[in-house]
Amino acid sequence: MTDKKRVLILCTGNSARSQMAEGILRADGDEAFEVFSAGTKASFVRPEAIQALAEIGIDLSGHRSKNVDEFIGQEFDFVITVCDHANEICPVFPGKTRRIHHSFEDPPAPGVGDDETRLKVFRRVRDEIRAWMREFIRTC
Repeated sequence: MTDKKRVLILCTGNSARSQMAEGILRADGDEAFEVFSAGTKASFVRPEAIQALAEIGIDLSGHRSKNVDEFIGQEFDFVITVCDHANEICPVFPGKTRRIHHSFEDPPAPGVGDDETRLKVFRRVRDEIRAWMREFIRTC
């Protein structure tokens, strides 16, 4: 039996925000959490998310986008939705699951703007997620 809190972080594509949140919570959570992320419509992990986290020493290069269906029926202490769409259609999880919603800006889609402009948004969203996750960790 483990004392780790199980956390599932959801967004629409599991390509940016939920992936960054998963990486940050794993890195900053001091082994207190078992962390997963998924999307309501899995896609791919955005290279900008991988780069933005690499800049702060967190490696997402081995991550893959997962569909929330992979986690149906599992128990989690927390299900955190990081976009409004995922919050609206989040499935119900059994047991003592506590739902938390905090929406973060959706970084620009591939091909929108130049690389540096997109990366600036990813960095800002990364920093906002990290600040929010640190507060989450502190209050758990």
